[in-house]
Amino acid sequence: MKIRLNPIVSILFGVGIFTCFSSAGFAEEVTEAAADTGGGNTNFIGLLKQGGWAMWPLGLFSVAGVGLAIYNGLTIRPQPFLRTDLTDPLAEAMNSLDIERAQQLCADNPAPVTNIVAAGLSRIDEGHIEMTVVDKAIDEASAAELSGPFVLINYLSVIGAVAPMVGLLGTVSGMVKAFRAISDVGMGDPSVLATNISEALVTTASGLVVAIPSLIAYFYFKAKYGKIAAQVGKLVGDLFFNMISSARKSA
Repeated sequence: MKIRLNPIVSILFGVGIFTCFSSAGFAEEVTEAAADTGGGNTNFIGLLKQGGWAMWPLGLFSVAGVGLAIYNGLTIRPQPFLRTDLTDPLAEAMNSLDIERAQQLCADNPAPVTNIVAAGLSRIDEGHIEMTVVDKAIDEASAAELSGPFVLINYLSVIGAVAPMVGLLGTVSGMVKAFRAISDVGMGDPSVLATNISEALVTTASGLVVAIPSLIAYFYFKAKYGKIAAQVGKLVGDLFFNMISSARKSA
């Protein structure tokens, strides 16, 4: 039996490996540095604790990013949008000017492409085709049908933009605490500053570890969805062009 891997499985695997190695590499470097200076909490959980409050929203962003990537991987596929299995029967009904049959096919098989075609067919009045009215209906339906899925793709971009800012905010918080510690106890005991400086560094790195895979997934799904949307537009245009050509020939 031949096993075919969905391309999204590959990208999710790559993003997961990248995130794991980035986190592990960062943890190893900080662990070695902490070991050299005799610091405690040198395991990965200890580093998360050192990150302070900023690790909570970054953790939520991480979970949301993985969830959005999986959801988009399952939904942003050509077949659910294009319904190529309906192309031939729908083209046959439209070319024969059997509007009722074409509308019934669209109603029985809801999908972005069939919903757009149904919107165009609904503006045909008793076999009279006014292309200006039909084109307007197609444009309106296309905007409604194709804008929804792209919103969830954009959320990946939001995570990629906000996560580094949250990490930077955690960095500022850690540095403020470090300077406050300096004003309280002076520079005589560097260990007093270690916790605050660790918070500053860990949150910055964590924000980048969350943001980079999210942006990779965003650009991947954006390009993929743009291609699918173009194919939907072309398919709808071809169906109506062939129908109009058939109508002119029969006239």
